[in-house]
Amino acid sequence: MNIKPSAAIRKNYNDISELCKRSGEPVYLTKNGEGDLVVMDIETFVRRESMLRLRENLIATEEERLSGKSGYSVDEVSNMMKDAIKEVLHGQRG
Repeated sequence: MNIKPSAAIRKNYNDISELCKRSGEPVYLTKNGEGDLVVMDIETFVRRESMLRLRENLIATEEERLSGKSGYSVDEVSNMMKDAIKEVLHGQRG
């Protein structure tokens, strides 16, 4: 976990930007010793957002299945997975 004081973003923007890109992890900024902001590079943000959407869709589908909704055919699932993979890969390329 990368934690920096908020003043670091003003003084060392390029260093923090490089750290985010190199590590693929967010940098947590503190103000007066307390957590204040989180910064991350765009590629990581887009990838995380895509994964969260996929997770939400999977959870919603599982809830529907558990409530008795009929399922999908193998072809439908295959097409959905291909679409999800394309979305994740597109997000990685930016």
